[in-house]
Amino acid sequence: MCGTDVSRRTALQQFQNLTSIRFQNTTLLDLALTHSSYVNESHSVSHDNERLEFLGDSVLGLCISHILYERFPSRHEGELAGMKSILVSEATLSRIAATLSLSDYLLLGKGEENSGGRWKPAILADAIEALLGAYYLDSGFEAAKSLIKRLFADDIEALAFSSGKDFKSIIQEYAQKRGIELPQYEVVKIEGPEHARHFYISCILDGETFGPLEGRTKKEAEQRAAQQAFEALHTRGGETTRILDAIVGPGGADSSVVG
Repeated sequence: MCGTDVSRRTALQQFQNLTSIRFQNTTLLDLALTHSSYVNESHSVSHDNERLEFLGDSVLGLCISHILYERFPSRHEGELAGMKSILVSEATLSRIAATLSLSDYLLLGKGEENSGGRWKPAILADAIEALLGAYYLDSGFEAAKSLIKRLFADDIEALAFSSGKDFKSIIQEYAQKRGIELPQYEVVKIEGPEHARHFYISCILDGETFGPLEGRTKKEAEQRAAQQAFEALHTRGGETTRILDAIVGPGGADSSVVG
């Protein structure tokens, strides 16, 4: 266990009681909540949660795909893909982390702690993925799928009453209806190590540039830039707003793609 003292064991037990997420091997839970910054500043801990995050990302993707396939039998592949991108986004994951009070149980280095790392969406989203990876190893695929279905239940049901369209799709359809050139997405810069990239991307539409906006993947950064374009255009009123409202439909846009 990364934290071997009594207080850490008590905290991990408290987390399990609070969330009803039970681990047979609490060492896996402890590892899932150990950020790399803590390891970098510790002389006694040598492993962080990044490998579990890698595993959890795949577990989450497969489980969400399976759940959506079962829940929405009439939705086509493109709609399901859009729904999945919303559910596995940093915004959704960090919000779920908040509902679990996950930040209270993270082990962070002093530098990261002092810079507000305990509340950074990227760190919280990574920790949720690591938690799911750890739970998969601890309890198996079916248990992991059941947990994911429970944690994402409200978000999944919300998709049943939305248009299912993400902001990139909306902006593209808007350009088609206006008869203007389709939006282009330009990578402005890329930061971070290979395993933790951060992309900054702008959306260029009809000569206007929106962004750049940041995301952990190109897709997420593009969605953020497209959302900024949507929000800016929607405030202009008149025909522009009418077209956008018609595209979005009565359910509204899926703003949870980027928070």
